[in-house]
Amino acid sequence: MNSATGIVFAPVVPLWAMLVFAVLILAVFVFSLWRGARGAWLRLLAGLVLLAALADPKLTQEDREPLTDVALLLVDESASQTIDGRAELTAQAAEVMRAAAEREGRRAPLELRVATVESGGDAVGDAGTRLFDAMETALADVGSDRIAGAVLITDGRAHDAPDLSALDAEAIAERFTGPVHVLSTGREGAYDRRLILESAPSFGIVGEEVQIRLRVVDQGPAPAAAARITLSIDGRPVRRDTVTLDEATTISAPLDKGGASVFELEVEELAGEITTRNNRALFTVQGARDRLRVLLVSGQPHAGERAWRNLLKADPSVDLVHFTILRPPSKMSGTPIRELSLIPFPTRELFMQKIDDFDLVIFDKYVRRGVLAPAYLQNVTEYVRRGGAVLIAAGPDFGGPSSLYRSPLAELMPATPTGGSVNTLFTPLLTETGEKHPVTATLPQADATDPTWGRWMRLIEVSPRSGNVLMSGENDQPLLVLDRVGEGRVAMLATDTAWLWSRGYEGGGPLAEMLRRVAHWLMKEPQLEEDALTAVAEGANVEIVRRSLGDAPEAADIVAPSGERLSVPFAPSGPGRWRAQFEAAEQGLYSITDGVLETPAAVGPASPKEFENPLATFDILRPVVEATGGAMMMLRDVGTPALRRVAGSRRAYGADWIGLRERGAYVVRDSRLTPLAPGWLALLIAAALLLGAWRMEGR
Repeated sequence: MNSATGIVFAPVVPLWAMLVFAVLILAVFVFSLWRGARGAWLRLLAGLVLLAALADPKLTQEDREPLTDVALLLVDESASQTIDGRAELTAQAAEVMRAAAEREGRRAPLELRVATVESGGDAVGDAGTRLFDAMETALADVGSDRIAGAVLITDGRAHDAPDLSALDAEAIAERFTGPVHVLSTGREGAYDRRLILESAPSFGIVGEEVQIRLRVVDQGPAPAAAARITLSIDGRPVRRDTVTLDEATTISAPLDKGGASVFELEVEELAGEITTRNNRALFTVQGARDRLRVLLVSGQPHAGERAWRNLLKADPSVDLVHFTILRPPSKMSGTPIRELSLIPFPTRELFMQKIDDFDLVIFDKYVRRGVLAPAYLQNVTEYVRRGGAVLIAAGPDFGGPSSLYRSPLAELMPATPTGGSVNTLFTPLLTETGEKHPVTATLPQADATDPTWGRWMRLIEVSPRSGNVLMSGENDQPLLVLDRVGEGRVAMLATDTAWLWSRGYEGGGPLAEMLRRVAHWLMKEPQLEEDALTAVAEGANVEIVRRSLGDAPEAADIVAPSGERLSVPFAPSGPGRWRAQFEAAEQGLYSITDGVLETPAAVGPASPKEFENPLATFDILRPVVEATGGAMMMLRDVGTPALRRVAGSRRAYGADWIGLRERGAYVVRDSRLTPLAPGWLALLIAAALLLGAWRMEGR
């Protein structure tokens, strides 16, 4: 506790009245001098005594308690501070500043407040570095008379900088009590290359190309080097281009499947650039089929033919070409040709010239009767190997000599006919594989042991030789088999009575949904892939789903954008499904693998503010530093400067040191007032002086 004394005035009349009284005293004094009165000076003294009494001077005595000065150490730990060795440099400088402040605090009271700044929001926020908000928040409860200054360890990238252009240095200094010092973690001569995604589609038509607009820019004194772009779709490179720097470029890419496709653009790393975090951009395009072209070949009219036709025609996006064999060529009709209303079906055009135009070919109870030549069927085989899709719905003749199995299509088929059929009511059941496969696992009413759907009437006996059996019938006989052949896919349904579900027999069943899923699996819909690894980011939470018909995966290995690695175990989530999840700690592109498959996951915006320009700078903070008398130093050049206390308005920095001001703030705990001119004493002295003046003038 310190004591201090002083004199204060508490006038008993308004100031203007005192001024008027002082003028009167002066006028009387001048008049007395002019008249030659010998007591003029005594009258002047009497007036001054009365004037002092009106001013009421008092002696003050205060007991003052000094207040501790407060300094701020602001440590930038935003995403841009994790590159180019900045994090290590920041940690070292912060530790030195803490130790120096502790030493200075032992000499003169000093409180060091340490605040850290992370990227604004959570891992998916895009507020950038909120440096100014952090400064004001950290010192919000401290009076400006106690602030000794602030030390900022940062790369200088502040995304909440106020507009200081309209303020002069004095106004800035009033807002930011200083000195404010900036210790930069950057380095001279640093440069970086950045990929900017200017526009990218969210949706596209399967079979057409999507347009992507991008730009590559170099920041800083980068060496001249070609900018090579790689475009990958679902992890598979599809094209490479060389683009002109700082010039918008449009590239096109094919969309060859429905559902979500992950597009990834990457510019080749520039030797010596400070980070590659902004060299990649990832976005998702949802592929929609404009028109689904289906060729339905019915071997003969039957009850299920209308069910197939109704199912396909009910979907407005399906273009159906239906080919029904009403009679074989060997069966002659006596009807004159001029009376026939039917026209010859363009089999050669469809099966030789335009087969690749179809997304799916269905053979419904087809029997070889000389209508389709072996060359046509061989072309269908080649169509599948090139990536086409075929669905075979077998009938009773499938095991006979005219079976489609006795044609070139046999090499595609996942099951071999044994020659017989079971003509009895049976309930279709999911196999162990079918309980895992996304085509059948979640079918409505699909209880594994006791499904609540209706029964079918005939089962064609086949022996599986490849692929996966998803449904079975009587005595565990294969009923629905899916297989991959070359680049294409094949499905076999070993019954011709599935149409009973569409008629509601014994309650019916999900025929439309089952056939829709089979058709979309044949056309490689990603959501129906049985062996897949997907990752979806919702906010900062990333959920990983692994689908497999095999053994359970152990863990997902994750590589963060900064290169940090972590492992997350999978947990069962149903037959053939496992899930894992984690909270993303940073923005950017994560690479996820289970050791077999790999998938990317993008967290946050495609181009985060933190990496729009990762080069360190003084320009943003310069107005504040200069207005408050602070210093700007590069840690890599001068090292961590020494910390000193400076008094008054002395300069607050030198070549290798920075200073914090000694503010000398205090709080008054007790105050005592002692009047120096009591009224009675002033009147007595004034009366005595006037009496003396009268006596002198009376002689």
